[in-house]
This record gives sequence, C-alpha cells and structure tokens, in this order.
Amino acid sequence: MDIILREDIHGLGYKNDAVKVKDGYGRNFLIPSGRAIVASKSNRKMIEENVRQAAHKAEKLRKDAQDIADAIGEIVLEIKTKAGESGKIFGAITSLQVSDSLKDRGYDIDRRRISFKEKIKTLGDYQAVLDLHKEVQHEVAVKVVGE
Repeated sequence: MDIILREDIHGLGYKNDAVKVKDGYGRNFLIPSGRAIVASKSNRKMIEENVRQAAHKAEKLRKDAQDIADAIGEIVLEIKTKAGESGKIFGAITSLQVSDSLKDRGYDIDRRRISFKEKIKTLGDYQAVLDLHKEVQHEVAVKVVGE
C-alpha cells in the first residue's frame, strides 16, 4: 500500500514522503491515527503543492539545523555513571542522559532525535547521532566515565 506520511516516523520516513507499507499497518494504524494518508493521485498533487509553497520555510529549517550542528562541532560529552570494577556500568546510557548533557551546554535537542550506533553498557568512548533535520545529521562523541 502506498501512503504519504503526515509526520516524521522513525525508521519509515519523513513528513510528506511517499512510502510503501504493508496494507494492515497502513490501513489499521497509520491512517486512523492521522500519521498518513492514502497516496492517491489527488493527494499527491495536494502534497506537491504544499511542499512547493513550504520550500522556503523548509530551507530555513535546514539552515538552522546546520547552524546547530556547526555550533555543536566536535564537542565531547562526558557522562558520569556508576560502574563495577570490570568497567561494566549499572544499567545503560540513554538518549535522555545525552540530551541533558547537551542541554547543560546550551543546546536543546529532543531525546527522540538522539540515537546510538551501539548500546552503551561499559565505560569508554562512543558516538551518538543527532538527527537534527532529514538532511542534517551530526555525530557527537560521548565519553562514559565512572563516578
């Protein structure tokens, strides 16, 4: 089933993208919840017109996201946590902790826009990916140290 997304959905696509999903997922979840519409010819035309009119605004949002990525630059976030003698931490480092660390430095990034290349369960150096815009992603170094 072809649908047009009305909002960003992690792992599926971004707003106004036409994607193909299984019939049940589209018909029973995405369309009733208002997250998508059927990709009919008239809906595609309507979305194309809306995208064309919003192109200037979208370029400004992309530029703002790029400015944030440039401002963050190559900073290293140091997150302190309790760990055992072997270096294994109690629990795991989450996107909320990275978001709070960024907020302490003056960057308000939503935790849902932060992901990791691998799960953080030991002390060491890792990379977090900030999804600032559909065209702008920025990697931030995360250093996990024991308290």
